[in-house]
Amino acid sequence: MKLVVLGLSLSSSWGNGHATTFRALLKAFAARGHSILFLERDKPWYASNRDLGEVDYCRLELYDSPDDLNRWRGEVAAADAVIVGSYVPDGVEVGAWVQRTAQGVTAFYDIDTPVTLAKLERDDFEYLTPELIPGYDVYLSFTGGPTLRHIEDHYGSPAARPLYCSVDAERYRPLDMPKRWDLSYLGTYSPDRQPTLDRLLIEPARRCPDRRFVVAGPQYPVDLDWPANVERIDHVPPADHPAFYAASRFTLNVTRADMIKAGWSPSVRLFEAGACATPIISDRWDGIDDLFAPGREIILADTSKDVIAALDTDAAEMGRAAQAKTLSGHTAGHRAEELEKWLIEAAESGRETFRTRKSSAA
Repeated sequence: MKLVVLGLSLSSSWGNGHATTFRALLKAFAARGHSILFLERDKPWYASNRDLGEVDYCRLELYDSPDDLNRWRGEVAAADAVIVGSYVPDGVEVGAWVQRTAQGVTAFYDIDTPVTLAKLERDDFEYLTPELIPGYDVYLSFTGGPTLRHIEDHYGSPAARPLYCSVDAERYRPLDMPKRWDLSYLGTYSPDRQPTLDRLLIEPARRCPDRRFVVAGPQYPVDLDWPANVERIDHVPPADHPAFYAASRFTLNVTRADMIKAGWSPSVRLFEAGACATPIISDRWDGIDDLFAPGREIILADTSKDVIAALDTDAAEMGRAAQAKTLSGHTAGHRAEELEKWLIEAAESGRETFRTRKSSAA
């Protein structure tokens, strides 16, 4: 299969979770024998923070504007499938161009589904419009559950299919390292996540001055009041994620409000930590118990008291159970197989529609 992907970023993981998702997925997809062209909008904040390194599983090309995409018009037209990702700059114009140009399957890969749908409800068409959705042969969604039916019934998608995030199991694995922190959190600042972070990490840190905590990620306001026992790291490159998790007795998963509302929206951090056998403390949302068994593979916390109680336990066995669950169904290899399945299904559905129309015309 010849695949073209127009995504937010492959070259830089700075301030976004898209790059690690695309890297793991496309590496595994290429391992199944497919060829991939990734087109990324050249942006200064990514240009100054590129951490991809050598890549041999796809061809990465940078473009300056939607008009500049015409340099690859022939390859897009000849591709078996073309995927446009969420948050692509000028995504509406890019998506319309893809739908006009591509001859194969077209797909929208929404790595931010609940956020996207909330934006559409507010008539905020930053990278997708309701009119574009029926023009994509398949809507690949980071969110599963009832949201998929809503995308089909309300927005007219021919096929909404789940394609959760995943982890590169070759890169994310347990490391034998001294524990540096009792509880860690890895994530870019988000105003709607901050109250949960305050409740499940900052407040426990204030109540437990002898324990060590860390918050890693960019864009946190400079005026935030951090307790003395909370270390701040502005950015942890993906190559250093396994060491970060290995140095943590527990790690915290915090979910954005729109994703809690939708449910069935696992963060890539869940699977990264799971693959590293680091015990996970998470906020609570519908569908999380379909992924990890509470009390056996993950700890669900509602209050600061819940977190403090968890920190007093030895959860090494829970970390190993989370690792086993992750490796059994949430690696990049699993997602690449699912992606192949959904693209083939869309291609076959398109051929069947063509045959039906041709028969009716006759």
